[in-house]
Amino acid sequence: MPFSEQDSVTLSSPVNEPGEREPQAGIALCLSGGGYRAMIFHLGALWRLNELGYLAKLQRVSSVSGGSITAGMLGLKWSKLAFKDGIAQRLLPEVIAPIRAFAHETIDVGSVLKGVFLPGTISDKVTAAYREHLFGKATLQDLPDDPPRFVINATNVQTGVLWRFSKPYMRDYLVGEVKHPTVSLATAVAASSAFPPILSPARLELDPASFSPPDGEPYHKLPFTKDVYLSDGGVYDNLGLETAWKRYRTILVSDAGLAMGADPDPGTDWATHAKRVLDMIDNQVRALRKRQLLAGFTSGARDGAYWSVRSDIADYGTPNALPCPPERVAELARIPTRLAKMPDDAQERLINWGYAITDAAMRRWVDPALPAPNAFPYPRGV
Repeated sequence: MPFSEQDSVTLSSPVNEPGEREPQAGIALCLSGGGYRAMIFHLGALWRLNELGYLAKLQRVSSVSGGSITAGMLGLKWSKLAFKDGIAQRLLPEVIAPIRAFAHETIDVGSVLKGVFLPGTISDKVTAAYREHLFGKATLQDLPDDPPRFVINATNVQTGVLWRFSKPYMRDYLVGEVKHPTVSLATAVAASSAFPPILSPARLELDPASFSPPDGEPYHKLPFTKDVYLSDGGVYDNLGLETAWKRYRTILVSDAGLAMGADPDPGTDWATHAKRVLDMIDNQVRALRKRQLLAGFTSGARDGAYWSVRSDIADYGTPNALPCPPERVAELARIPTRLAKMPDDAQERLINWGYAITDAAMRRWVDPALPAPNAFPYPRGV
């Protein structure tokens, strides 16, 4: 079966590769990076998943970068969502409204300037902004008990692999594990969204004695267990796929990554050239992860659905899909990857788009019997 950027598939009868652990039954949701564009787009995905009764079915939420802002708030407010008959009654006031209010704040430029001219690092300033506007004094221990387990992913710059933040533990499989971490939720999300090179790295100062006894990890030693330098989770896995893929049978992926196009004048100065190269690396990481996902769907190793901010809703062939003109969708997909103020009209259009494409993917590939939506969350459409 051929695939394009817009494809989302599902197949049954899982067949694993040799040596791969059999996935367990359960649904995992992956929220990609993409700054505020991702943060807001994923709100629309959560909105529709909740209406369809799938939010309550999640066993895991795995996130990176901008997706971790949304996931962090969802996890923090999980106990206040007032689920009734499998539907969260308070998703709008507890999660969507505060994140939309936060999207009126520009924190990247201010954090850079404060990090340059005032004591502390740029990452410290981003952490402070998250703490002030979203997470307060909450720590990883304020996330819900399983299910679902929330996994906030960053990239360990020292070892080159994922550093995973969760309530039961945080770990890097090359360094080791800290059980029941009390790291602030703002710190974890700031590390996950530390876009290189400007907002990266985030420094995590740890007590080496807090690590569990070594179990063969090659870097379970100083300085790796004392000073951990982290970058955006998307550097390693822009879809947040790995921690979900290794455990669960059904994988739902919401991808708000920025599409990279050809540029006849990529720049030759060090700043613009470095940005172009970083964009290429990000694009390749996303492409490889997407290929892994679609190959797994095709082989039957996993089932689920993939949808993207760059998709064409017509390609899903879902009956009674909401109207989403490609030219309007393309405008939303080009919103820059920033932690910068987003006006209400762009927010509402992005939420509507996330809602509509999630609906199309879920009804086409997960359960065709799911009911069609009556309208967009906001009347302006996309």
